[in-house]
Amino acid sequence: MTPLDHSAAVAAETTRFVASVRQADPALPVPTCPDWTLADLIRHAGSVQRWFTVLLQQRIQEPPRSREVDLRLPEQPEEYPAWLAEAAEQAASTFTRTDLDAPMWAWGADQHARFWVRRMLFETLVHRVDAELALDLHPDIEPAVAADGVAEFLTNLPFAAFFAPGTAELRGDDRTIRFTRTDGDGDWLVRLRPDGFGLDPHGADATADATVRATAADLLLLLYRRLDHTAERVELSGDDELLALWFANSAF
Repeated sequence: MTPLDHSAAVAAETTRFVASVRQADPALPVPTCPDWTLADLIRHAGSVQRWFTVLLQQRIQEPPRSREVDLRLPEQPEEYPAWLAEAAEQAASTFTRTDLDAPMWAWGADQHARFWVRRMLFETLVHRVDAELALDLHPDIEPAVAADGVAEFLTNLPFAAFFAPGTAELRGDDRTIRFTRTDGDGDWLVRLRPDGFGLDPHGADATADATVRATAADLLLLLYRRLDHTAERVELSGDDELLALWFANSAF
């Protein structure tokens, strides 16, 4: 598969996000983010982009002590979409001036600057979906981007305990869950061990104890809890207790 251009994808996702909310009511509730309005959602997305951009500019080598960033947030929520677009422009400028293969601290598996570009992509994509769902639009996700998002999520989830404490419960006696894409190449085997869990890079031919099958886009939405695992377009099979354990404790 051709490697995904995460920098270009961040720009494309932000453009779509901005287009969907530019004329929308900022006070509209966002059902997939309880207690948030569209204004809250846009502010969060723009804040994350600006924070990640600062981290890249500083090329930090240890966990940051503060998340304070000069957001330059407009006073009027109606101006938030343009402000989000500006955040993406600043990010794009930083991407072009940064060696994305350079070593850099990251909370996930990939300790390089590129981690933050990929993470920015899926932060933006998922919240673009949130906005479109709130507006009763049908969220379309490019399959190749969705498949990369599934891989990114499952790769980094074992490192996310500091903000996803439920993952500490994802333990098992060598129990496995296979996530299979039904609209193209894509198969991921997660192995639960007594001391933790993670992707099994050698699990292509292993028999799984439970299996989750869906399109790449639906797998991504399922992992991010934007699609319920009981949905008809999600196919579950195997160990029900293992699947229940996963869905109860894998919130990102």
